[in-house]
Amino acid sequence: MKRKILLLLVALPLAAMAQIKIGYLSYEKVLRQMPEHAQAEQWLENLKAQYTQEAQRGDEEFQRKFAEFLQGQKDFPQNIMLKRQAELQSLMDNGIKFRQEAEQLVEKARKEMMAEVRAKLNVAIEAVGIAGGYACVLNTDGDAAPFLNPALSHDVTNEVLARLGIGQAAASVSPAQQ
Repeated sequence: MKRKILLLLVALPLAAMAQIKIGYLSYEKVLRQMPEHAQAEQWLENLKAQYTQEAQRGDEEFQRKFAEFLQGQKDFPQNIMLKRQAELQSLMDNGIKFRQEAEQLVEKARKEMMAEVRAKLNVAIEAVGIAGGYACVLNTDGDAAPFLNPALSHDVTNEVLARLGIGQAAASVSPAQQ
C-alpha cells in the first residue's frame, strides 16, 4: 500500500508536467521588428537632434562672447571684466544644465513611448500564450533560459509577430542560437 502511494506521489507530478507547454521568444528581437518601435526610435532621434541643435546654438553664443571677452579684456575696467566673466560663467552653466535636462527629457520620452509599444507586445504575447495553451511564455534575452527542452517548449516568435500583424519572421531560432 505504501509503495502504491509513493508511486502515485511520484507519477502525478510527472504526468502533470508532461501536459505543461512552455513558449519562448526573444522579447527584444520581436520588439525591434515592430513598426511602432521604429517610429518611436525615429521620433526620439528627431527630438534628440532638436535638443542638440539648440545646445549648439548656445555653444556658439558662448564662443562668440568668449572671443569678444578675450579681445577686449585688456581694455575693460575691473567692473566690466567681472560682469563679463560672470556672464560667461552663466552661459557655460546654462549650457551644461540644458544638456542634462535634454538628456533627461529624451530618456523620459523614450520610456513613455516604449511603454506603449511594450504594452502592445505584452498583449500579443498574452493572447498567443492563452490561445496556444501555454503555462507561460519565457523571454530568452540575456541568457535567461539557457536551455529549454524542445519536447516541452515551443518558439512562439512567429505566432506573436503574426498576432501583431507583422510578416512571418525568418525561421524559428532556438534559445541556444539567440
